[in-house]
Amino acid sequence: MPVIDTCNGPVEHVIVDGDPDLAPLVFLHGGLGCVAAWGRFPARLAASTGRRALVYSRHGNGGSGPDPLPRTPRYMHEHAQDVLPGLLDALGLERPVLVGHSDGASIALLHASVRPVEAVIGMGPHMYFEEENRLGIEAARASYEAGPLAKKLALVHDDPRGVFDRWSGVWLSPGFRHWNIENDLDVTAPVLMIQGDADEYGSLGQVDAVERVVSGLFQRLVPEGCDHYPYLVCPDLVIESVCDFLAAHTDPAAAATTGAPAAEAVR
Repeated sequence: MPVIDTCNGPVEHVIVDGDPDLAPLVFLHGGLGCVAAWGRFPARLAASTGRRALVYSRHGNGGSGPDPLPRTPRYMHEHAQDVLPGLLDALGLERPVLVGHSDGASIALLHASVRPVEAVIGMGPHMYFEEENRLGIEAARASYEAGPLAKKLALVHDDPRGVFDRWSGVWLSPGFRHWNIENDLDVTAPVLMIQGDADEYGSLGQVDAVERVVSGLFQRLVPEGCDHYPYLVCPDLVIESVCDFLAAHTDPAAAATTGAPAAEAVR
């Protein structure tokens, strides 16, 4: 897998070919994710939209180099506003469509608050700490110690124990109990948020919080019976919804042709 050297160390990544005249998709994985954990979803979405795509593993995850930064409650801010801009600049990617899952959805919103993006697609976003977070992570810790989750992470990460401990450790730390990014966002780009109604890591109040604070067009999708991983559980629905959203709200010609609803109609 290609690796690019950054000021924080090597980053494994994949570039999917697509139309250079369209804004590229940039995939931002969750706390336990990486390039491999996305499966075929990025390639399928890129092909369906005709866009180029960047899929990469954050430092410490997958096959990227160790994370040089201490894991603090501001780790998502640090990646969104310091690390990610440097990576996009090094690869020459401008005004991307950010596709984030879990922590990656929060990183997408934080990045879109400080840099121009064409749109934000989020799945299972985190806006503030809630009891569902604690319960979900404690269940994941039990699964890791029992073996099933550890085996699954070992398939896609060079350091699965480190990935799990850094993620669970900061989320279950006393300092994270008051974590909240609602007052840190200034997002004007179109936003689509997707969260299953059976998400084990957060309530639909997280999506409500996104809608409250973004100032541009907002749309939500709540797949029935879906857990924290819509791109794995119902990929066809997610791909169709993202394609429709981007066609309607990032391509004026397509919006005029299809009679797409005005921004206020989907808020």
